[in-house]
Amino acid sequence: MNRSGLLERLKSGREFDLLVIGGGATGCGVAVDAATRGLDVALVDRADFAQGTSSRSTKLVHGGVRYLEKAVLQCDREQFGLVREGLRERGFLLANAPHLAHAVRLLTPVPTWKDAGYMFAGLTLYDLLAGRLGLGHSKFVGKRAAERMFPTLRMGDYKAAVTYWDGQFNDARMAVALARTANAHGATCCNHVEVTHLIKEGGRLRGAELRDMLTGETWTLRARGIINATGPMADTVRRMDDPGADEILKVSSGIHIVLEAGFTPPDLSLMIPKTEDGRVLFMIPWQNHVVFGTTDEHANPEHDPVPDVADIDYLLRYASKYLSRPVTRGDVRAVWSGLRPLVFAPGKGSTQELARTHVIEVSPAGLLTIAGGKWTSYRMMAQDTVDRADVAFGLNLTRPCVTRHLKVVGARGFIPGGYTEIAREYGVPVELAKALHGTYGDETGQVLTIARDENLGDRVHPDHTHIMAEVAFIVRNEMAMRLVDVLVRRLPMGLLDVEHTLQAAPGVARIMAAELGWDAARTDAELQYLETYLSGWRAPRD
Repeated sequence: MNRSGLLERLKSGREFDLLVIGGGATGCGVAVDAATRGLDVALVDRADFAQGTSSRSTKLVHGGVRYLEKAVLQCDREQFGLVREGLRERGFLLANAPHLAHAVRLLTPVPTWKDAGYMFAGLTLYDLLAGRLGLGHSKFVGKRAAERMFPTLRMGDYKAAVTYWDGQFNDARMAVALARTANAHGATCCNHVEVTHLIKEGGRLRGAELRDMLTGETWTLRARGIINATGPMADTVRRMDDPGADEILKVSSGIHIVLEAGFTPPDLSLMIPKTEDGRVLFMIPWQNHVVFGTTDEHANPEHDPVPDVADIDYLLRYASKYLSRPVTRGDVRAVWSGLRPLVFAPGKGSTQELARTHVIEVSPAGLLTIAGGKWTSYRMMAQDTVDRADVAFGLNLTRPCVTRHLKVVGARGFIPGGYTEIAREYGVPVELAKALHGTYGDETGQVLTIARDENLGDRVHPDHTHIMAEVAFIVRNEMAMRLVDVLVRRLPMGLLDVEHTLQAAPGVARIMAAELGWDAARTDAELQYLETYLSGWRAPRD
């Protein structure tokens, strides 16, 4: 169903079982879980699905190596449980979205033989905790072997290295896939719809006032229960319910810089286990580019944070320290910032000390807030949330949670390596078929049919594999309503290369205008908004 049909449902006047506020990883996961248990679910987000933190992650599906070290050294049961849960959920995510997620190998250099033994033992424990859902075995690698595996790595005085396996995914598309999966099971997940006011009757929440951010139209939606899944903005929504509510979050900002391919091997990532100030950094090949991050600084909640120059230079310093190839601001193709919603814990000195566990709170008026957590554990967070909602709102659920083995849209008919047959069937280059297959899964044929039948096979930009048929497919099937929805999240060009994205924008806007009926003024407004939106994603030049 397209967005107009979803809006009709939201305006129908019926009472929903649940209203979920927030269309990121957590909210979309909750919608899937609730819908597949038979609940009538509405989900709204004031912007686009995953427009915030959920599209600005390190692109890793992981248990958390740094949390395991803390768990062992500090005998911290919470951290240990978080790692074990993350590794289990990593396995489920890779199985349920195989077109969007896959295993990735990481290498970390070690300065002494003692550190080598320590790191290898820790990563072996990491493998053991994953059990049958493990992705591969950690290995000890000598210095010369490490230099052959990672030619751009400056080994210097490092004695050796250790390799291990984790998961990688396309976070923004995963969120969209979850929203579409929820809708396929009867939910009503709609983007660009804002909650402006919570409605109370007899001291209990019974619904909300909504506004279409694209038209300004407002209406009332009634629901038996309301779930606040707004990530870093959770305290803001809590104060819509209770203006005197205490904060439950400490928000941390993390930035990533994006470099052209070649700074790492195409199939090997770098993990820097501990910087001088105690951070963990990752340099990861992703979408034919290299993502490097992340920083960890206290921040205030905001919808579109702008990367700080000092953080950019911090990452460039470490990139140059570990790579034999110099890295400057001129090498940065894009830089973006995300906010981590960390649950407040008295006595913790910094955001780096906070675990990525999640907390569920129900206010006296009945606002259920799910806060904290991380992308990898979205499914478990959603299950816990719906279980709690069942009790809090008297939903009387009779179906168990089924999401552990539920394939998302695009995955049900996905065959690993199936792009070779697709290339042959549609007469397209294998490179293109592979890229589309890793984006749309079993819907790849629909995209290529549009390309063939509507003459939309040209590339969006000559340096990227995306084709114009994807734009038409996305608008028709993936609820993309704005130019930035397409060029930053459905196609992650904005996350990869700001200049290329702006160069591609006029052609993409023409197709969207034809699909959505934009006039010249609306088209120009979309182009201007995209340029403004991405203006803070450029690294300052030296």
